[in-house]
This record gives sequence, structure tokens and C-alpha cells, in this order.
Amino acid sequence: MSETTATPPAVSFEKTVKTYGATPAVDGFDLHIACGETVALLGRNGAGKSTAISLLLGLNEPDEGTVQLFGAPPRHAVRAGRVGAMLQETRAVPRVTVRELVAFVAGRYPDPMPVAQALRHAGIAELAGRRVDRLSGGQAQRVRFAVALAGNPSLLVLDEPTAALDVEARHAFWTSMRAYARQGRTVLFSTHYLEEADAYADRIVVIDHGRIVADGTSEELRRSAGDSVVRVDLQGRDAAALRALPGVRAVEVRDGRALLRTHDSDATVVALAGLGAIRGLEVAPTSLDDAFLALTARCPETV
Repeated sequence: MSETTATPPAVSFEKTVKTYGATPAVDGFDLHIACGETVALLGRNGAGKSTAISLLLGLNEPDEGTVQLFGAPPRHAVRAGRVGAMLQETRAVPRVTVRELVAFVAGRYPDPMPVAQALRHAGIAELAGRRVDRLSGGQAQRVRFAVALAGNPSLLVLDEPTAALDVEARHAFWTSMRAYARQGRTVLFSTHYLEEADAYADRIVVIDHGRIVADGTSEELRRSAGDSVVRVDLQGRDAAALRALPGVRAVEVRDGRALLRTHDSDATVVALAGLGAIRGLEVAPTSLDDAFLALTARCPETV
């Protein structure tokens, strides 16, 4: 009787730590991404997203723990041509055309995507004959996407991929990314745009201060932050006193308004009415924006 071996995850972080000086950029990551998943790393600038990606690509080594791609160290998958990456910080190559650059990168892979196809996917077919060092910021960003696709990789890693793109170009980019993912490819992208994570990821991994603070679908993240949000004008009241109201889990103050996260909005509203605190009253389900703020709250006004 033959034994079957489980397919290893496309991406695996196990108790991974990376520190720069006294500051942990990645602080105890445990993360597994199955083959075929599209996952967003969501966090503010400096949260640790880019460091996590550099470890994943083998550009840095962890101080503690392990990182693996397809069950092996990252360098093995990279050398085998299974990984394509679009990074934030790259320099334009002088005196080469877009087509020449993409063709050169494709030639380094064992089973590359046809150059014309990579250019079409990235929406830059009309730029094929242009010099790379004479492109606008948005055009250069789309060239980076074509380069990431050139090897026809099993894992596509995108670090803030829509930076410098206008609204139309962002929409075209995500249309291409989703088409690629539907072929069974694994996609990991970092972003600080909540709407992108909500719209295009199967899972959202929220990172704050180098740690994973949440991991789930957008709906699961909303539920983790509370069932409802009640907003009301503070009108000079002590925000700390609002925390004692029925159903309230947490209170935040933003621009003179109290935001109450509550698991029983009816009871909370009745109690507010009893206090006469109903000016500017709003009740709504928790949005992904509210969930993100609750998961990453470090504000001194949170009580």
C-alpha cells in the first residue's frame, strides 16, 4: 500500500523573527498559504510587510524560525523559477526597451510566459519599444508587473503593487492579477489599501508592529472587531464613562465623536438615549476600515 504525501503549502513562516537593531521588523510570524490562494498582507507603512516579503524571497535570512516555499528554503524555489516578484524599490535599467527587459528576464526561467503575453497582461503592449528609463512612474510600475509575470511563476509576490498607478490603471492591474490567479497560481500581495484587500484577497493577514494580529476573510475580520459600530457626538462628555454602557466592547474618540464598538447595539443606543447622548447618532455594521483600526489601535484616545 503506497503512502500519499500531503502537498506542502506554497508559503510557510514558522516562528519567524527578523530584527534590525533593537526593533523587531518581523516578530514571531506563523503563517501558511496554500497553493492557489490569494492572500493580502495588510498593514500601515512600517508594519513589517516588506521585511516579510524580503524573507520570503530569500533576500534576507531570519534571525529565528524558518521560512519555506513549497516545502523548501526560498532560494530553491527562486532558482527553479517558481517565484515571480514585483518589489517597491527597483532601478530603471538604462538604454534598454521594455520588450528587451521582459525578454531578458523571461530567458532566465525554464518555462517562461511568452513576452507578448506578459506585456498584454501588464497592459503595456504599446510601450514595448520604449526605453525603460524614460517611462513615467505608473508606466514603470506596470513594467515591474510584466517582469514578475515573465517567468510564468507558480507564486506571484507583489509588494504594494498599485503604488503610483491612477484609478484606471489600478483597475486594469487587478483584472490581470485575478485572471492569473484563476489559473491556480498562488498570489501574495502587500497593501495599505483596505479596499484592495477586501476586493481581491481570499484571506487578509493584518500586520502591526511586526506581528500578525489577525488572519481571515474580510467578513471574519469584521466579526472579530465587534458586531456593530455606534457613533455619536461626544458633546464634552467623558469618553471613558461610555465604556460602561451595555454591550460596549471599546470606545474611541475621533474629531469630537465617540465610536463605540458593541455586540448589542440596541442596548447601547437605549442607554445613550437615557443619558441624552443621541446627537449625531449613527448605527452601522463594522466596516473593514473599523475592523482594521480596532485590530491595530495604538491611539492614546482609545479608552
